[in-house]
Amino acid sequence: MLEKFCNSTFWNSSFLDSPEADLPLCFEQTVLVWIPLGFLWLLAPWQFLHVYRTKINRSSITKLYLAKQVLVGFLLILAAIELALVLTEDSGQATVPAIRYTNPSLYLGTWLLVLLFQHSRLWCVQKDSWFLSLFWILSVLCGVFQFQTLIRTLLKGNNSNLAYSCLFFICYALNVLILILSAFSEKDDSSNNPSFTASFLSSITFSWYDSIVLKGYKQPLTLEDVWDLDENIKTKTLVSKFEKCMAGELQKARKAVQRRQRGRAQRNSRDRLHGLNKNQSQIEDILVLEDVKKKEKSGTTENFPKAWLVKTLFKTFYVILLKSFLLKLMHDLLMFLNPQLLKLLISFANNRDAYVWVGYLYSVLFLVVALIQSLCLQNYFQLCFMLGTSVRATIMASVYKKILKYFAWEPSFKKQVHELRKKELKSLLTLGQMQTITIFLLYLSPVLVSVITFSVYILVNSNNVLDAEKAFTSITLFNILRFPLSMFPMVITSMLQASVSTERLEKYLGGDDLDTSAIRHEYNFDKAVQFSEASFTWDRDLEATIRDVNLDIMPGQLVAVVGTVGSGKSSLMSAMLGEMENVHGHITIKGTIAYVPQQSWIQNGTLKDNILFGSELDEKKYQQVLEACALLPDLEVLPGGDLAEIGEKGINLSGGQKQRISLARATYQNSDIYVLDDPLSAVDAHVGKHIFNKVLGPNGLLKGKTRLLITHSIHFLPQVDEIVVLGNGTILEKGSYSTLLAKKGLFAKILKTSKKQMGLEGEATVNEDSEEDDCGLMPSVEEIPEEVAFLTMRRENSLHRTLSHSSRSSSRHRKFLKNSLKTRNVNTLKEEEELVKGQKLIKKEFIQTGKVKLSVYLKYLRAMGLCLIVFIIIAYVINAVAYIGSNLWLSAWTNDSKTYNGTNYPASQRDLRVGVYGALGLVQGVSVLLGNLCSARASTHASNILHKQLLTNILRAPMSFFDTTPTGRIVNRFAGDISMVDDTLPLSLRSWILCFLGIISTLVMICMATPIFITVIIPLGIIYTFVQMFYVATSRQLKRLDSVTRSPIYSHFSETVSGLSVIRAFEHQQRFLKHNEVGIDTNQKCVFSWIVSNRWLAVRLELIGNLIVFFASMMMTIYRDTLSGDTVGFVLSNALNITQTLNWLVRMTSEVETNIVAVERINEYIKVENEAPWVTDKRPPPGWPSKGEIQFNNYQLRYRPELDLILKGITCDIKSMEKVGVVGRTGAGKSSLTNALFRILEAAGGQIIIDGVDIASIGLHDLREKLTIIPQDPILFSGSLRMNLDPFNNHSDEEIWKALELAHLKSFVAGLQLGLSHKVTEAGDNLSIGQRQLLCLARALLRKSKILIMDEATAAVDVETDHLIQTTIQKEFSHSTTITIAHRLHTIMDSDKIMVLDNGKIVEYGTPNELLKNSGPFCLMAKEAGIENVNSTSL
Repeated sequence: MLEKFCNSTFWNSSFLDSPEADLPLCFEQTVLVWIPLGFLWLLAPWQFLHVYRTKINRSSITKLYLAKQVLVGFLLILAAIELALVLTEDSGQATVPAIRYTNPSLYLGTWLLVLLFQHSRLWCVQKDSWFLSLFWILSVLCGVFQFQTLIRTLLKGNNSNLAYSCLFFICYALNVLILILSAFSEKDDSSNNPSFTASFLSSITFSWYDSIVLKGYKQPLTLEDVWDLDENIKTKTLVSKFEKCMAGELQKARKAVQRRQRGRAQRNSRDRLHGLNKNQSQIEDILVLEDVKKKEKSGTTENFPKAWLVKTLFKTFYVILLKSFLLKLMHDLLMFLNPQLLKLLISFANNRDAYVWVGYLYSVLFLVVALIQSLCLQNYFQLCFMLGTSVRATIMASVYKKILKYFAWEPSFKKQVHELRKKELKSLLTLGQMQTITIFLLYLSPVLVSVITFSVYILVNSNNVLDAEKAFTSITLFNILRFPLSMFPMVITSMLQASVSTERLEKYLGGDDLDTSAIRHEYNFDKAVQFSEASFTWDRDLEATIRDVNLDIMPGQLVAVVGTVGSGKSSLMSAMLGEMENVHGHITIKGTIAYVPQQSWIQNGTLKDNILFGSELDEKKYQQVLEACALLPDLEVLPGGDLAEIGEKGINLSGGQKQRISLARATYQNSDIYVLDDPLSAVDAHVGKHIFNKVLGPNGLLKGKTRLLITHSIHFLPQVDEIVVLGNGTILEKGSYSTLLAKKGLFAKILKTSKKQMGLEGEATVNEDSEEDDCGLMPSVEEIPEEVAFLTMRRENSLHRTLSHSSRSSSRHRKFLKNSLKTRNVNTLKEEEELVKGQKLIKKEFIQTGKVKLSVYLKYLRAMGLCLIVFIIIAYVINAVAYIGSNLWLSAWTNDSKTYNGTNYPASQRDLRVGVYGALGLVQGVSVLLGNLCSARASTHASNILHKQLLTNILRAPMSFFDTTPTGRIVNRFAGDISMVDDTLPLSLRSWILCFLGIISTLVMICMATPIFITVIIPLGIIYTFVQMFYVATSRQLKRLDSVTRSPIYSHFSETVSGLSVIRAFEHQQRFLKHNEVGIDTNQKCVFSWIVSNRWLAVRLELIGNLIVFFASMMMTIYRDTLSGDTVGFVLSNALNITQTLNWLVRMTSEVETNIVAVERINEYIKVENEAPWVTDKRPPPGWPSKGEIQFNNYQLRYRPELDLILKGITCDIKSMEKVGVVGRTGAGKSSLTNALFRILEAAGGQIIIDGVDIASIGLHDLREKLTIIPQDPILFSGSLRMNLDPFNNHSDEEIWKALELAHLKSFVAGLQLGLSHKVTEAGDNLSIGQRQLLCLARALLRKSKILIMDEATAAVDVETDHLIQTTIQKEFSHSTTITIAHRLHTIMDSDKIMVLDNGKIVEYGTPNELLKNSGPFCLMAKEAGIENVNSTSL
C-alpha cells in the first residue's frame, strides 16, 4: 500500500546489507516525516488548553519571537511552493505519487499550527515550550536520513528531482536554525529569575544558570546576586498546601489513636472478667498504672498520632515524586543498554567481516543513550533536591508555627555538653564502623559475584571458555550494581534517621494544641474581664495553680493584684492570656490585650523598633510615650538615641531600661486591656512614681483603659480602683483600698506589717501636701514627675546644682531632645544617617571570600592525625593497584579463549586465573575496609578536637563577644557546622580519595591499552579543569551564604521562644510567622541556587564523560584492525565506568571545598579573643580573701573599646565586714560595679585590690570562686533543683536543706513531689521570679564566701519576703563584706556606708546619717521613699 503511495520501495533489508547502507526513500518520506508531525498534532490540544489555563498578561514582542515567526513563515511559503510545483507538474495522469501532494499539504497545516502556538506563548511566562522544542528535535533527527539520501543521490549524478531536493535542503536548514533559536530564552518583564523564562533546552541543561556561574567566577557572590524563589516553592505556599493535606491525615491518625485506646481498654476489662479475684485485679491495676506512669515519665508513651506525616508529605509533593520516579525509571532502563551495546561492539571488533558503519552506529548510539541518561538523571536529582529543600522549609515553618502555641528549649553546662558530645561521638564512631563493614561487604559483592560467576561458568562445562564478549559485558553489568550497593548503607542510615525524625515530628506536630476555649472573647459584654469559677494549671498532671477564681473587672478600672511570693499573681495573668491549661470554669474578655511581663522581653533591633512593635509611627504619640516611660534621659546616653541597637534579650541594657521599654511597647499599642506584671520592680522610687503618675495612674496615658497591675509597691495602692489579694492561687480578699483597710482583714494586716518593717506610716499620702523641707530638694508631688524625676535621672547633670537651675536646664534639654528626635526622624527619610559610634551593636556576620585557605585544610588534617591519614592513603592506593591488576588479569584471562578451546584448556591455568582474580578482588575489599575504618576513627577524632576547641573558646569569650554576636550564630556553629564536620565532610573526603585514585587507575589502563587515547584525555582534562574552576568559585560562596542566612533563622526562633507570651498577648503571631517565612525563603534561595549549581556542573561533566566513551568507541572502530576484542572490552568497560566516577570526583572536589567551609567557620570562633586566663602562675595566698577588704583606686571601665567610660575614676575603701549599700538612678553604673569585681569586663584604667591582691593579676577562676553574687536576673538551668543549688556536688543534703530553710524555701521544696530532684525547666520558667531569686539566695548561703554582692536581688519579691531575706543575710553573712545594690532604700538603711553613683562617678559616700544630714542627692531619694532618718526603718 505504502509502495503505491510513494511509487517506490517502502522497505527492503538488502538496503542495509552493504558497506554504504541507506534507508529506502519511501520510508524516509512517510514514517520519518509523520513521526514529528504526529507528535505535534496529538499533543497540540493539550498544550493550547494549558496556555489558556495559565495565561498571564500579554508580553511585548521580542526580536527572538519575530525571528522564529519569520522562519516558520518561510517554511510555510516553501510548503506552498512545493505544492504549487507538484500541481504544475501533474499532467492529469498518475505520474506524480500521492506522497508528493500529501506531505506539502500536511506541512502547510503544521506550520500554521506552529505560528499560532508560538503566538499563544506570548501569554505565558515561559515563551518557549518543551513541546515545540521536542518537535524541532524530532524533525531534525528524522530529517537527517532523507538529507543524506538526497545528497548521495545528487553525488551519483541523478538530478531528476533537483528542485524538490533544493526545497528540502532549505527547509532542513530552517528547521536546524529554529532549533538553535529555541535553545535561547526570552526575557519576561514580570520576573528577574531566568529559571522562570528559560527555554526547554536551557532548562534541561541548566544553561540559564551560566550567568551566575560566570559572575561567581569573576567576583564573590552576594545575597543580592542570588535570584528570588518562584512563588510555588516559597514557604508560605508550601505551608498552606501542607496544612490542607495535614488536616485530613492528622484527623484520621487521631481517630486511630482513639480506636487503639478503646481496644486496649476493652482488652483490659475482658482480662479482669476472666476469673481474676479482687486482690489480683487490684494488684494488676496498680502495676498497669505504674507502668503507664513510667512510660509517661520516660516519654515512650505511644498515645500520639502516628504514620500521618509521610502520607501528608506524599500528598503535598506527589507531583514531584511522580516526575522524579518516571525520570529515574527511564535512566535505569537505559543503563542496561550500555552492556548490550558493549557486547555488540566487542562482537564487531572480533568480526573482521562486519561493515565499518556498524561500529560508527554503535558509537553514536553509545553517545545518544549516554546523553539521554545524563539528562534524565540530572533532572531527577534536581527534582529530588528540590523536594528535599521544600520538605525542609515546610517542616521548619510548621514547627515554628507550632511553637507559637507551645515549646521546649534546653541549654546546659560545659561538663554536660562534653558528656553528651562524648556519647554522640561514640555513636558516630560505631555508626561509621558499621557503615564501613557494610560498605566492605557491598564493595566485595560485585567482585565476589564476578569471581563466582566466571568460576561456575568455566567449571560447569569444560567446553565453556571465558571470552571478552562474555567477561566484559558481565563486568559492566556488575559495575551497574556497584553504585547502588555502595549507596545502600547510606540509604539504610538515612531511613533510620528519617524514621526517628518522623516519629519526633509526628509527636510534636500531632500533639494537642494548648486549649484556649476557656478564654472567651465577647465584644458585647458589660465587663472588661470576668473570671467565672476559673481553675487553671501549668500541667495536667499537677494540681491547679489558680483555683475557683471569681472576679469581675469593669472597663476602665485600675485593679492591683497583691500577694506574697508564689501566691499565683503571675499565674492569674498567664491564665487570662491563655498560657495555662484549663481545669474548669472560664474567663471572658472584652477587647484587645497588651502585656508587660515580669521579665522584660526585648528583641534584637533598635529601641524604636521595640517600642513600635510592628505598628505605624505616630510621632506625637511616640514622643508622649517616651516621656511618660522616662526614656528621654536614656536616649541622651544611648549611642544613636532611639536608633541605638539593642542586643539579644536586651543584653546591653540595665534591668530598669528593659522594663521601661517593655512598658513603652505596651503603652504605644492602642489596646483595651493592659496586663502589667510588676512593671515597677526594676525601677527606683522616683522613676516608679513618675511612671505611675504618667502612665498607669488615674491621670496617666492609660487612663480610661482597663489595667491589671501586679505590684509590691504598696504606696500606690490608695490610687487604684480595686485591690485583689491572692494567696495559694485563690482570691482571699478584694475591694477598694479604704474598704479593705476598714475590713481589718488580711490586707490590712499585711499593710500594717509592711509599714512597721519599712517605717512607712502614712507613706501612701507622704508629700501629698507637704512643703519643701529642710533638705531644700522636695518640691510638691505635681512637680516631681516633670522636674525632679528628670533631674535625678539625668547622667550629665551635676547633682550639686540647685533645684531651680537644674529644673530649667532639664526642661530646656528635654525640649531640645524631643526636637532633635523629630528632626532626625525627618532626616532619616531623606538620607541615610551616619551611624553614631557604638550605635550598631550586632556586627554583620563575616563572610569569607575566595578560595578556602590551605591552613584550614591543614587544621582539619592535623585534627584527624597525620599517621592515620598516611595509613588511609596507603590503604586506598593498594585498592587502586589491585583494581588495575584485576582488570589486566581479566583481559589476559579472556585472551586465553584465542589460544585454547574448551577441550584443551589446562586445569592449572584455569585455577590460576580464578585464584589470582579472586585474590585481587579480596585485596580490594580488605584495603577499602581498613582505609574506611581508619577514616571513621580519624574523622571522629577531628570532630572531637574541633568541638572541644570551639566550646572551650566560646565559654572563655569575653562578655562583649556575646553582646555583639546573636545566639543564632553561635548555635549555627555548634549545630550546622559541627554536624557537617561530623557527617558530611568525612564522607566527601573519603569519596574524593577513592574517586581520584579510581580515575587515575582507569586512565592509566585505557592509555596502556590504546596510547593514542592520550590525545583525547589531554583536551578533555583541560575542559574539566576549567569547568571545575568556574563551578567551585560559585558553589563555595553559595555554601557560605547558606551558612550565613541560616543564623538569623536560629536567632529569630530563639527570640520567639523567649517572647511567646508577649507575641501571643499582642496577637502578633502572623507578623512573626511572616518574618520567619522571609528568613527561611532567604536561606532557601541560597540552597536552591547551590543545588542548581551542582546540576549545572553535573550535566557538563557527564557530557565530557560521555564524549570519552564516544571517542573511545570511535577509536575502537577506527583501529579495529590492530585491536582485539579483549582490548576493546577492557577499554570500553572502563570508559563506561569513568563517566560516573569523573562526575562523582568533581562533585566530591566541590563538596570537600564547600564543606570545609564548616571548618573555616568553626576556626573563626576558635580564634575569638579570650577573656583573661582562668588560672595564672600567680595564685592568691591560701584562705584568700581572709578579711574582705576592697580598695578601688581611680577605677575606670567601658563596655566596648568604641564606647565611652561607664565608670569614671571610682576611688573608695571598703573595710573588712563592712556593709555597703550602692544607690543611683538606672544606668548610673551600679551593675557595672559588679561586672568590675568579677572581671566580667576588664579595667580601662585604675585597679581593684582585695586583701592586698590586685584582682587583675590573678586568674579569673581564682577570683570568681571566692566571691558570691545574688544577681539582678536570677540564673537557673534546666535540671534538678539540687543541681541548680550545688552543681559540683560539694555539699550534703542536710546542708542544702539548711540553706533552703534560711532562704524561706524549705516548705515549698518539701511540698514538691520530687523534693530536691524536682525538674527545673529552662531558665527556671516553672518557678515564679521571686522563687528563682530565693533559690539564688540559697545558692549563695551554701558558698558563704568572705565577699557577697547583691545586685538588686529583692526587686521581684514582696516587702515581707524582702524583710526576711535582709534578716537572713544580716545573720548569715555577718562576718562577710557585703555590697548591696538596691532600688528600695529601706533595704540598705542599716548599711555601714552608702555609695551614691551617678554618671559613673561616686557623688556621695558615707554613713546613712551623714548623707541624710547633707542636702545632697541621697537626702532627696530618702525623702521620696518617705525615710527621714535611719531610725524610721527597723531594718
